[in-house]
Amino acid sequence: MNKAVIEAFIRLHEKGLIYQGSYMVNWSPSLQTAVSDLEVEYSEESGHLYYIKYRVAGRSDFLTVATTRPETLFGDVALAVNPKDERYAQFIGQMAIVPQTFGRHVPILADKHVDKEFGTGVLKISPGHDHNDYFLARKLGLPILNVMNKDGTLNDVAGLYSGLDRFEARKKLWAELEETGLAVKKEPHTLRVPRSQRGGEVIEPLVSKQWFVTMEPLAEKALQAVEKGELKIIPERFEKIYNHWLSNIKDWCISRQLWWGHRIPVWYIVGKNNEEEYIVARNADEALEKAHKKYGKDVEIYQDPDVLDTWFSSALWPFSTLGWPDLSAEDFKKFYPTTMLETGHDILFFWVARMVMMGIEFTGTVPFSYVYLHGLIRDSQGRKMSKTLGNVIDPLDTIREFGTDALRFTLSLGTAGQDLNLSTERLTSNKAFTNKLWNAGKFILQNLPDQNDVPAWESLLSNKFDCEDSVLNLPLSECWVVSKLHLLIDSATASYDKFYFGEVARETYDFFWGDFADWYIEASKARLYHSGGKSVAAVAQAVLLYTFENILKLLHPFMPFVTEELWQALPNRKLALIVSPWPQTQLPRNTSSIKKFEILQALVRAIRNARAEYSVEPAKRISASVVASNEVIQYVAEEKEVLALLSRLDLQNLHFTNSPPGDADQSVHLVAGEGLEAYLPLADMVDISAEVERLTKRLSKMQKEYDGFKAKLSSPKFVEKAPEDVVRGVQEKAAEAEEKINLTKNRLAFLKSNILVSN
Repeated sequence: MNKAVIEAFIRLHEKGLIYQGSYMVNWSPSLQTAVSDLEVEYSEESGHLYYIKYRVAGRSDFLTVATTRPETLFGDVALAVNPKDERYAQFIGQMAIVPQTFGRHVPILADKHVDKEFGTGVLKISPGHDHNDYFLARKLGLPILNVMNKDGTLNDVAGLYSGLDRFEARKKLWAELEETGLAVKKEPHTLRVPRSQRGGEVIEPLVSKQWFVTMEPLAEKALQAVEKGELKIIPERFEKIYNHWLSNIKDWCISRQLWWGHRIPVWYIVGKNNEEEYIVARNADEALEKAHKKYGKDVEIYQDPDVLDTWFSSALWPFSTLGWPDLSAEDFKKFYPTTMLETGHDILFFWVARMVMMGIEFTGTVPFSYVYLHGLIRDSQGRKMSKTLGNVIDPLDTIREFGTDALRFTLSLGTAGQDLNLSTERLTSNKAFTNKLWNAGKFILQNLPDQNDVPAWESLLSNKFDCEDSVLNLPLSECWVVSKLHLLIDSATASYDKFYFGEVARETYDFFWGDFADWYIEASKARLYHSGGKSVAAVAQAVLLYTFENILKLLHPFMPFVTEELWQALPNRKLALIVSPWPQTQLPRNTSSIKKFEILQALVRAIRNARAEYSVEPAKRISASVVASNEVIQYVAEEKEVLALLSRLDLQNLHFTNSPPGDADQSVHLVAGEGLEAYLPLADMVDISAEVERLTKRLSKMQKEYDGFKAKLSSPKFVEKAPEDVVRGVQEKAAEAEEKINLTKNRLAFLKSNILVSN
């Protein structure tokens, strides 16, 4: 790796893309090193705006300057006003005296970029300590004056304040300005404070001698790669962010004043103060040889003490790990370029864009075809995890409590590029999903034939579901679940191809839990436990096995451990799940069977709701008459055992007809869908007299509550004095109570009419 880093530095230098110079950088006083623009985080913090008088030389006038950092006034090289600001037109071209500097004079200039509305409209220019001032000073040809040491203390330019910490100097300076009458006022002000991403301390803009990479020509090629479609960023919205950053890119400061990292391959001549004369070489021997040729045999050299920014070596990762700069290396030829890079969206610029630029520069090819950007994991409140907040979630602790598969699946459910709030509720839910998967596997294993029962297994395996006839000939429940599985395989495969991993996870979750576990496994019990013929059971066994196998395949990338364990437990496994073929796409499916089973589901739900409404005991079997057209009756009647099992109906008293039964007036009438109704005899479901008595008491209680709400709303004192949201809440409760009263009255009337009929 070190060899590749040195080679990259040398090649960029040879092309004139690396240079050394003294320019404004972000400086970390704590680490005492330059840091990247991308490693500076800005936060809104409470501070102050200080108003200071600057005397105009030769006059009795003062100009008042508003600044957030008064300690930098020792580095002032000018004052500036807007040329259209009439308040200060008379002072343009004159000199101002910087306070506390023993009479140092600076010019008063005009510049259209000065904001007339900020502070007093007078800007102090301190180019050694502010990025904007630095560029303004270079434009105007002003000198650069630095008042800060590398550790954040003031230097000799600050005179009597020399050696003081920058924040300590600020307090002392303001106190002395107040004493001398040059302090006008100090008012609260919200500051945009630059802090180091690594150490958290306030960053100091400083002019410092550093090494830089000229980025514009590199960025241009990286932009073209996306424009030409050679590189695709997922989600697509990040392409705009990528393009904007590269289109406005600044030169990259790559030198760091740290003791760890790749040493900059530059040597200087001992005894020469001019560090502009340097030697770039691959090692010390080569550097010394070059020095001997240029300066004679007695010359001594020393290496630049700085190291390279860690992202410089990281930018070379796609090819430096494969043998580059040896383009004939087997690993390089085999693995470069690769197909996809997957990483967090927060390092799109730190790493991704730089890998693209360096890959194109040194190999002529983009290092990968796709960049998949996932979101960040945040706590349940959406906050970034930090030790300070105490909200860091340790993955090892999480795995011990919830399991690896539950954690992986929870993370996979996130949408590409969007941050995920990781909560205990999500993890608990997906642990339950893992358990449900395990229990489904146990159920299927317990209901498969014995492995030694060869005829039974031959019968089971003879069921194939890869052609249209094989699916159409299945009973309705089986045809429905196999058809929905095939639709899921198509959808999941298409989503995988588009890198919509979260969609695959959600769709598979919904199918397994909502369709397979909640409906088909329950429906299959009618075949496995209540049918006389083994052939019907064999079909259900085959469908259970086939559907479950494919669910495991779809879930395996998300939940590799539990799915592999379940797969290996199934009989006749010749291959591990991880190397098994992906399910076929474009398998037969029958949409008409899906619609028919959905009608059956609607009927089951209607009956279940009625049972719950009348508090029918779960174990109690009730009678029912199903009324529909002959076409609907035909396929619903074929599934009568499934209907009876799922709805807890008495199979012997389950009737199918195309007209209402004779006792329809004494039955609960259900409409499950257009053209499909059911009648449930009331006497089967409830003790009518006891229910009337219960509902009468309940109605009386509800009426009292309702009267209480109405009394409150009728009181002018309450309506006028209570908060608006409280009044609205009482109104909503009254409306809800009134609706419940009407429903209860209707049910009472229905029950009482049935008592009269029976008498």
